[in-house]
Amino acid sequence: MTDTPAFLKDAQDLLTAQGFTASNIWYHGTSSALVDSIKQQGLKRSGDKALKAAAKQTMATIGNSYAESVEPVFLTQSKELAFYWAQQTVRNRSVRIEGDEQPVVFSVTLNDEQNAKVRPDVGAASLLMLEEGENFMAFLAAVYEANNVSAPEIDLMSADRLEYLNKLGMGYYDADIDPASVALITG
Repeated sequence: MTDTPAFLKDAQDLLTAQGFTASNIWYHGTSSALVDSIKQQGLKRSGDKALKAAAKQTMATIGNSYAESVEPVFLTQSKELAFYWAQQTVRNRSVRIEGDEQPVVFSVTLNDEQNAKVRPDVGAASLLMLEEGENFMAFLAAVYEANNVSAPEIDLMSADRLEYLNKLGMGYYDADIDPASVALITG
């Protein structure tokens, strides 16, 4: 299991037999290299420009074209889950970008209108079938079990859309998020 800092462990307050409870406060995990940019510009869809540029350069080097996609802002109800994804971001960036980066978590406070637009990330089904997704499911099961809740048993191909949000903590917001709505969480 990922060694989540104590100040980010919140599953005990959020987990029920139905999954993670939600409010208008969400979390986004990322790399410390992006903190200043996020504080100034907020969370941007497909916002990691350095990682996208590195991928584009790699593809050009091997003679392939690279079509950049616009991804939404990924959110979760739990700081603990956001930290997991922050660690994955740091790992992914370290493959292409040098530097001493650390995982960080931002809180995202949405108004009622924005909050109604948070959607379950059912597109994650394809990710969850890969080794990276299997690692997340093992981490998630450990979080559930550490909090005395049975780990979710989900058939990813036939699961109800809301199970991705409620039980797996995988959501997204398909618009940029203003910097006034985000705050870096520190111990």
